[in-house]
Amino acid sequence: MNGRIEKRIELKAPVARVWQALTGYREFGEWFRVKLEGPFVPGQISRGMITWPGYEHVKWEAVVQRMVPERLFSFTWHPYSVDPQIDYAKEPSTLVEFKLEKTAGGTLLVLTESGFENIPADRRLEAWRRNDGGWTQQMKNIEGYVAQKP
Repeated sequence: MNGRIEKRIELKAPVARVWQALTGYREFGEWFRVKLEGPFVPGQISRGMITWPGYEHVKWEAVVQRMVPERLFSFTWHPYSVDPQIDYAKEPSTLVEFKLEKTAGGTLLVLTESGFENIPADRRLEAWRRNDGGWTQQMKNIEGYVAQKP
């Protein structure tokens, strides 16, 4: 394990379509499986509830960092914060970045999550492992989503 996760996928969809799937909060919610309270706004907290089976008790909370149209969407959050008995707000957060690049076949989407080295040692490896697997699934989810809803 290192301090970051990186996933890359080429989506057969235009950059504008992928951008909308990433930053339209309702669309993001469909493929990510989270019911968000409202739109993403840089500098503001995004809140909602996870809708993934078995995780419906988990609250979604992220601080939107940057939204550079059709290029970069980023937020910070507390990775693998699934225990309602723990106050994760006291822990450092990780930075999630979605970068988009036009390709001949559509859009290259590069996801990185960095900052795991700052997560408390007793949670670090499990948070990294769970998010690494989670992001693998989420890349499949967005791929299927933009293919089904061009």
